[in-house]
Parts: sequence; structure tokens; C-alpha cells
Amino acid sequence: MKPAPAPSAPVAAGLPFKRLLLVLGVVATAYAVALLVWGDSPKASLALLWSWTGAQAAGLCLLNYLLRGLRWRLWMAHYGRHFGWLQGLRLYLAGYAFTPTPGNVGEAARGLMLARQPLGAGQSLAVFGAERLADLLCLLLLCLPAAGWVLRHPAVQAVSTLLGVLLAIAALVLLAVLGLLFKHRARLFERLPWLWEAWHCLALRPWLWLGLTLAAWAAQGVAVWLICRGMGVPLELLTATGFYAVAMVAGALSALPAGLGGTEAVLTGLLVAHGAAPAAALAVTVLVRLLTLWLAVAIGVLALLYSAAIRKEISFR
Repeated sequence: MKPAPAPSAPVAAGLPFKRLLLVLGVVATAYAVALLVWGDSPKASLALLWSWTGAQAAGLCLLNYLLRGLRWRLWMAHYGRHFGWLQGLRLYLAGYAFTPTPGNVGEAARGLMLARQPLGAGQSLAVFGAERLADLLCLLLLCLPAAGWVLRHPAVQAVSTLLGVLLAIAALVLLAVLGLLFKHRARLFERLPWLWEAWHCLALRPWLWLGLTLAAWAAQGVAVWLICRGMGVPLELLTATGFYAVAMVAGALSALPAGLGGTEAVLTGLLVAHGAAPAAALAVTVLVRLLTLWLAVAIGVLALLYSAAIRKEISFR
């Protein structure tokens, strides 16, 4: 009797496409309403997506996905799962279909989606944990230009307080995690074995994953700067990158699906505090999120459908 194939990812259990479509519909409606009510010329704002500036920004976002995909392949190779460039990128991109989940935890399903020899749940969670810690570390580093802008503009007390609180909380969270790992690592690793696995991932060629992660998020920072420039919001490159990094950290700390609401509010507030008109700041935020988040989700859904088709074909052989 032929054994039944092992369940792998949410692919095998049935994808929550209705829920995902509902989230996409709600977000699209919210963005559209925001642009119509508070924005200035929504058609002109969205037209930027189809311009040369929009193409450049989209290309930089794709570079972000590529670099982080290479980082994922590095950690998957640690578990003996070696992929070609295209296969590894396809599997990594498929995980973005689950980004609109609390804390982006749905992305942990990447390792479960392998058609052959899927990772165990603990190993998949370990890789996801390593990804999030690496992202948080590099985003905190990229927040520094925004902190420098606040120091040069002490009159912006609200922004100064907000940045100080966000950076302090994020730094404390990171330090607390590292402190717990060092001080109580034996007990934690015994109760949460995936933490031990995540630690091993981070210990593997740290300068390589650090460089890939920094370059990936810096690329999206440049994309944000291009969008700001295209919308007539004068912002220095490092400041734009810092504002985006702060907004991403704020969204991560909110633990909301893909940081929805928190990221948008912080980025819009920072742009307004810098001197941008509220309508222009809102338009920039919507365009940034469309390119840096929802483009990835859309590509992830397509990659996931293709991966599911490949898995189905293999299971019938």
C-alpha cells in the first residue's frame, strides 16, 4: 500500500484565499478612500506607478526580495536543502502570500512548502525567527539617519518623542531577546528548540547575511526616496531611508498583519513633520506600501499557485 504523502504547508490544508482576498479588498478600499478624501489628485498619484520613477522603485523592491531570498537559501542550505537560483527564489517568494498575518508569522510556512523533504515545523519557525531578528537589527541601523534628522531639528518635539520611544522599545526588545538567549539559553533552548536552531542560523556566515539584509532594506529605502522625489516631497536619501525604517519597526512592534495601520500612520506623520503637505505625504505612503508590501504579496500569490501546481504534479507521479 502506497503511503499517503506527508502534509506540508497550508497548500495541502487548503489555502485561505478567501480570507486573503478579503484582506486585499479591505486594504485597497481603505487606500482608495484615503486618497479620495485626503489625497491631492489620486489619479496623478497612482500614475507615478507607471512612470520611469515607478519602474525604478519597483525594480529596487524586487532587488530587496532577491537579496533576502539569497539569505533564505543560505539558511535552507544549512538544513541540507539546496536549490537552484530560480527554484529557491520561487519558494521564497511564495511565502509572501502569507505576509498579511499577525507578525508576518505566516511566512514561516516557506520551509513546509517543499515538494520533497519539507522542513519540520520547528526548523521552519527557526528560519523565520532568524529572518525577523536579522531584519530588525538592520532596520534599527537604518533608523539612525532619521534620529540624526531629529537631532538637527529639536523643535519637532512630537517626532523626537515618537522616534525615541520606538527606537528605545525596539532596542530593548532586541537586547532582551539577546540577553535571554545568553543568560537562560540552556532552559530556553530546552523548552523552545526552534530558538536553538535560529541561533545556529544566525551564527552561520553572519557577515554575509548581514550584508545581504542591509543591502536589501537600503534598496527599498532608495525606492522610498524616489517616490518622494516623484511626488515633489524634498527629502534626502538617508532621511527617506531612515523614515521608512522607523515606520517598518513601528509596524513590526504593532504585531498587526504586515504592520497595517501602524506603518502607514508613522510614515505619513514623519513626512508631515518634515514639511510635506498632508495630501502629498499620504499619497507617498500609499505608493510606498503598494510597491514595498502589496507587490510582494501579489507576486507571492502567483508563486504559491505555481508551487502548488508543481507539488500536485509530483504527488501524482
